Amino acid sequence: MAKIPYIRGIRPGIPTPEELRERIPGWGVDLDPADRPSYPRELADGVPDGILWDFPDEQPDTSPPRERSIEHARLTPVFGTVAPLHGVPGAVRRFAYAKFSEARAAHWLLLLGADRIESKQALWQSFSTDRPDSFVEETGIRAERRYHGIRSRWGRGRVDKHQVLDPVVLALPALLSGWAVTRVVRRLVRS
Repeated sequence: MAKIPYIRGIRPGIPTPEELRERIPGWGVDLDPADRPSYPRELADGVPDGILWDFPDEQPDTSPPRERSIEHARLTPVFGTVAPLHGVPGAVRRFAYAKFSEARAAHWLLLLGADRIESKQALWQSFSTDRPDSFVEETGIRAERRYHGIRSRWGRGRVDKHQVLDPVVLALPALLSGWAVTRVVRRLVRS
């Protein structure tokens, strides 16, 4: 049984230092206080002296459960429920939190991928409305011409010269998607 920070008492299921030392080569090399420069500032049990409170009551985790890192035993006592996960991006985010540590690149790449999926879903959903997204406005092409965007970037002291390509980077995926959809629709109409 091991002590954990912020909670008084012992939590079951945590391996002992001896078990970890047997299982993980090099585990515990910093257990000697002389080997740790931060030792004088460390707390013996993770709870500062003079604390008169225990861990606060936890907010109930409603269905579906909130995502949390696999490194943590529980959610924070209070967490947001305003935008619960939904659809394909939500499934990707749940998978990232359930299977990968925050120390792994796969965790963060999956979260980035979920963001990209969600942005593309929003883009395609905008086409089903009365006012779909305007690529010309969103890419800033009109503003580049109207407010001398390219010329102002090449002035003295400016370091953001790469932004000349931003309209291309933003518009190219949309143009390629539109081209692909047009080809598919034409083939369906012909057959």
